[in-house]
Amino acid sequence: MANHSLVIVESPAKAKTIGKYLGKDFEVKACMGHLRDLPKSTIGVDVEKDFEPVYKPIKGKEDIISDLKKSAKAADTVYLATDPDREGEAISWHLKQLLNLPDDKAKRVTFNEITKKVVQESIREPREIDQNLVDAQQARRILDRLVGYELSPLLWKKIRRGLSAGRVQSVATRMVDDREREIEAFQPEEYWTLDANLLGSDVKKVPFAARYHGKNGKKAELKSAEEVEAVVEETKNAVFTVKSVKRTDKQRSPSPPFTTSTMQQEASRKLSMTPRRTMAIAQQLYEGVDIEGEGTVGLITYMRTDSLRISEEALADAKTFILGRYGAAYYPAQTHRYKAKANAQDAHEAIRPSNVNWTPEMLKKDLTGEQYRLYRLIWSRYVACQMANAVYDSVAVEIEANSHSFRASSSSLKFSGYTAVYEEGKDEEKEEKESPLPALQEGETLTLKDFSRDQHFTQPPAHYTDATLIRAMEEQGIGRPSTYAPTVSTILDREYVIKEGKYLRITNLGRVVTELMKDKFTDIADTKFTAHMEQRLDSVEEGTTPWKGVLRDFYGDFEEHLKQAEQDLEGVRIKVPDEVSEEVCPECGRNLVVKSGRFGRFLACPGYPECSFTMPLVVEMPGRCPKCGGRIMKRTGTSKKTNKQYTYYCCEHTNSKDEAEKCDFMTWDVPVKDDCPVCGHTMFKKAGKGFKKPFCINEACSNFLPEEKRGYPRKPAEKKEGEEPVPETQAEKKPTKKTAAKKTTAAKKTTAAKKTTAAKKTTTGKKTAAKKPTAKKAAEKA
Repeated sequence: MANHSLVIVESPAKAKTIGKYLGKDFEVKACMGHLRDLPKSTIGVDVEKDFEPVYKPIKGKEDIISDLKKSAKAADTVYLATDPDREGEAISWHLKQLLNLPDDKAKRVTFNEITKKVVQESIREPREIDQNLVDAQQARRILDRLVGYELSPLLWKKIRRGLSAGRVQSVATRMVDDREREIEAFQPEEYWTLDANLLGSDVKKVPFAARYHGKNGKKAELKSAEEVEAVVEETKNAVFTVKSVKRTDKQRSPSPPFTTSTMQQEASRKLSMTPRRTMAIAQQLYEGVDIEGEGTVGLITYMRTDSLRISEEALADAKTFILGRYGAAYYPAQTHRYKAKANAQDAHEAIRPSNVNWTPEMLKKDLTGEQYRLYRLIWSRYVACQMANAVYDSVAVEIEANSHSFRASSSSLKFSGYTAVYEEGKDEEKEEKESPLPALQEGETLTLKDFSRDQHFTQPPAHYTDATLIRAMEEQGIGRPSTYAPTVSTILDREYVIKEGKYLRITNLGRVVTELMKDKFTDIADTKFTAHMEQRLDSVEEGTTPWKGVLRDFYGDFEEHLKQAEQDLEGVRIKVPDEVSEEVCPECGRNLVVKSGRFGRFLACPGYPECSFTMPLVVEMPGRCPKCGGRIMKRTGTSKKTNKQYTYYCCEHTNSKDEAEKCDFMTWDVPVKDDCPVCGHTMFKKAGKGFKKPFCINEACSNFLPEEKRGYPRKPAEKKEGEEPVPETQAEKKPTKKTAAKKTTAAKKTTAAKKTTAAKKTTTGKKTAAKKPTAKKAAEKA
């Protein structure tokens, strides 16, 4: 009898892809992430017993655990195939404990890429669970639990309920605050630029501009209009002569392949994707996408990595592709191999396509818009990193007039090289003026037309964006590839930081919390201490440091600081200053201030309770539009007849003036941060207080939940003559068991035709109830 094996992965998409590559003797199931963790209700760590963790099965996952236990019992071998990082290793370890698997039955396998070759090779060469990786994850998890569960209550008592603190998030918040303070303290300095507009001596008399450089061979900066005029007076009647002409070929090398942080940065710059969204789409590409003619295929290598290493096989494939598509001139004399930074873990390859021959254009019809754009970015960056340098024809001219020098330069692309495929984005686009130069010769006399004088002021450093904050965190050793995206998301969710356009700005709440952390918990708020802690966790992974030793060293000082802070702040309540807006209260004339409530930030009159006027802010919601992939915005409208407010959610492009971009998506359901585990679309939940189970609104998805099954108990409001109908959300009441049973019976009797009609109505997540304004009217009112 053939051996029967069970393979456990984390998601259904990954299970589907891997199942295709393994034979009938393999059963592949998804555990849906962690099945065992520290309990939410208590700290879950016994400090007195040397930080012994108390792990419990996660509530709501009992059916998954029961099913896996049944399958594991029937299997001869269980392959634990969770992600190839600390978190994945820990999930496999928890699965082994939870399913009571003996050592000879549990085998650990990892896939750097989910392709047939790699999957089958990994299954043939399993290994044991790496306890060092597990211990490193346990140390991080318990450190974060100790900080979060012991420090957060202090913030609740002294500042506001619902706040949190953490090793990495507190430092990230401080970095944004430090940048804000640097900007506030910045003193601009005046400076001037002076350009001489000149004509060459050739027949065409081509005009060009040369910028003032200095006097007597030394560079000089012009600080005032007086200094500019002094130079003009000394040179306006002088002879302008070409002192030197230097022509060189400048080569520009391609950027290395993506790591997690550089992918998040570039996706933020070029695709306007948040780090969290970037990682979600990358996960889909890694786990597998249905490709016509190929089935379910993993399109990229593992996306949590800090390595620049590329396998020799992948390098050879890239060379063959480049030579075949672009020609020998586009491949360098020596293959590009990149070295990772000194503190990189280098556990996996750089992020690259699993098959370079699958071009983005070939796969476009099989990918969603977001998947296509991110795959194109990854593919282009990888191909470009293996191509020849771009070559620019550069000309630099120095011009002399009465011992003053002016300089001009220009460059033109001579050979495109890697730029034929890809060019890296920039965080700050700086305008560089370069006028084309005529064919100048040394000793040539030029004609002065006039001068251009421009006053400037030095600019403060720019606010952080998602991309630049992640880059700064990486440079300072704060966090690791798996933590960048959740850290940025957390400080935004807590409203310590808000987004204005693409820039991150500290809030008054974030500033108050940061001040408290800097004053009372110096280590946690210190960038160097946090970076050092990351190095210690790395040493646990390497097996050179015991994980509980890291906890002991940290907790002693932390506990002392916590006790001291509680004594110092006895009876103190720290007030968060109001954030004053430019909006004026229409009732009393005061400037409205930004407040935070259960449903987010809003504008309110500071004169409360004398004046209770409030108005909403437009708030960006998690997820993205199911129709066009744009951001989802939370908006409110007011009924003209009843003057009652209502909330709805729509695409950011609802009121776009560009008809090609305009999107009519609108829903009363609330988008949530979780994506559907089957299709990857944003999930929604029913509006209202209390826990509401998210559902998928993608009709093409096997996880799609029709509208009649989403838990919308309706009790029609009796409409009296001349009275507005009660809004549906206000009319809803929790049904009794008897009522619920009746509704269930009625639903079962619904005809297939009615189900089809109902499903069509849910295509864009709309609830077309007569008691709510239409999507068009709601959008117009916004």
